Amino acid sequence: MGGRGTFASGKNVAYTYETVGKIEGVKVLRGINGKHSLPEEAHSSNAYIKLKPDGTFHEMRIYDKEHYLVAEIAYHPEPKLTGNFSPVLHIHEYQRDDFSERPSRLLTDEEYIKYKKYFKGVPKQ
Repeated sequence: MGGRGTFASGKNVAYTYETVGKIEGVKVLRGINGKHSLPEEAHSSNAYIKLKPDGTFHEMRIYDKEHYLVAEIAYHPEPKLTGNFSPVLHIHEYQRDDFSERPSRLLTDEEYIKYKKYFKGVPKQ
């Protein structure tokens, strides 16, 4: 899968991700050639997941109907939310018009219930 498309300026774009599995029907991607984050745009999916090397959930990106990034749920330290460096589930929401990131916040109970099936290896919050 190319980073921002599979064909640009008449040339094939190098693959920057590989699918390494699925969790509840959502593709688990791993970056290749030094790529560490998930795509800013989806090609055919409404979400992608990235795992830590030990197989624990790291992040999930959620895309709108037109495949633009709208939210990222992550499990890593977020000191502004917790006051410490312990990992915590949190969400970043994105503005489609200018792709600016909103400050992170903790998941609501409803969001946790909706997405918990993807949080492989994450302790219950």
